[in-house]
Amino acid sequence: MNHTDHVNLIHAAIPNSGGVWADFGAGGGAFTLALAECIGASGTIYAIDQDSHALRQNQQAVASQFPSVETHYLTADFTKPLTLPPLDGLVAANTLHFHRHKEPILHQLISYLKPGGHFIIVEYNIDNGNQWVPYPFTYFTWAKLAASVGLADTHQLALRPSRFLHEIYSAASIKPLA
Repeated sequence: MNHTDHVNLIHAAIPNSGGVWADFGAGGGAFTLALAECIGASGTIYAIDQDSHALRQNQQAVASQFPSVETHYLTADFTKPLTLPPLDGLVAANTLHFHRHKEPILHQLISYLKPGGHFIIVEYNIDNGNQWVPYPFTYFTWAKLAASVGLADTHQLALRPSRFLHEIYSAASIKPLA
């Protein structure tokens, strides 16, 4: 996949430019760059990953391509509590499939969202993993999981072929207002 594919997977769930967003499991920056394009110069991004080397690559890429987007980099385990401002939205792309027990992590991530905040997931559309992607989940599984942790209005955004595990989907959910 390329930058355009990454943008096309998430842009439909980003209601307007600006806002405070986070990219959990940001790695080298594929979806941080996509977020930067979607929210523009009036937005702020928090890129979180345990791999400081990958975050340095992420920082260089964003600074090179979107220098006017305010971006903060946190080397941290996103499954543990973090100090973040209230978020307008977040992206969790190809990151939850490393965790068998997703509910506690999802509750933690949802706690960072403002009421009405957008939760965007990007994942392999399969429920059986392998040694590299141990716990992927289909859109159908995500829709049930999202409802079980209190997210609303879950809908699929896009599908893209993948040479690894057949297909990738993106979906968006909303943190309810009350």
